[in-house]
Amino acid sequence: MDRTPRTNDRYSRTRTGGGQSGAPRPARSGAPARSGYGRRPAAIQGEFALPKTITPALPAVEAFADLDMLAQLLAALGAEGMSVPFPIQAATLPNTLAGRDVLGRGRTGSGKTLAFGLALLARTAGQRAEPGQPLALVLVPTRELAQQVTAALTPTPVR
Repeated sequence: MDRTPRTNDRYSRTRTGGGQSGAPRPARSGAPARSGYGRRPAAIQGEFALPKTITPALPAVEAFADLDMLAQLLAALGAEGMSVPFPIQAATLPNTLAGRDVLGRGRTGSGKTLAFGLALLARTAGQRAEPGQPLALVLVPTRELAQQVTAALTPTPVR
């Protein structure tokens, strides 16, 4: 039995467990001590890995008129004074209108809502949802953002 006196003096202890051995002590949770703290985690493998893109992206467009969209939708954009898409819209709309999945990240005000919203409106125009079977689902993290998305997509006359 070890009868050495213990102390709560934090300066007398070392990071390796009181100086008795050179081996790192396990974490308080019982899990092994973590090495490389603060490093980037390894790439995710298997089921949660990002899919490999095998289909090249369609080229960006210069104007909304270059897109294969309904005349009503183009007229609504023109009425709002929008003829040239923001970069995220120019890059993603050709792909979303073709039914492809996209991932777009950008700052506030960069045009993300219309980037997905215009394709959603174009692809669901003229269709009616059946009870319990929505035509589209937009997931947002807050009620405020849901209200902003609704306001941005509601004024368009396509139904």
